[in-house]
Amino acid sequence: MATNLTFTMIKPDAVEGGHTGAIIKLIEEAGFRIVAIKKTQLTPERAGQFYAVHRERPFYNDLRTYMSSGAIVPMILEKENAVADFRKLIGATNPAQAEEGTIRKLYAKSMQENAVHGSDSDENAEIEASFFFATTDRY
Repeated sequence: MATNLTFTMIKPDAVEGGHTGAIIKLIEEAGFRIVAIKKTQLTPERAGQFYAVHRERPFYNDLRTYMSSGAIVPMILEKENAVADFRKLIGATNPAQAEEGTIRKLYAKSMQENAVHGSDSDENAEIEASFFFATTDRY
């Protein structure tokens, strides 16, 4: 059963590019309520833990390095049908294939530097949200 929460983070390329405010505005205009938000930076070890599911993939080390290269803005978002609606809002992983008006079409530079992360399932949304936020951090 679908929940009303999802997890996202604005990635280092978008934060460094000054797009945090514009991305948050798009998220809120799409009807999402921000339940938790902070600005932080991952160490390579923490980035590796977050993306451990990709440990055996050839891009893992580059992903770990990239995700620890600058500040990120993790958020928990609330909306009915949150995961599916957010995946639609962010667009395809490859910005060249993303639909017009999606976050990745507007702000992504490449498949890796694709501006935002979005949970792909309700289960992963909870796991990923818990990686950054304790239940007491949520309002």
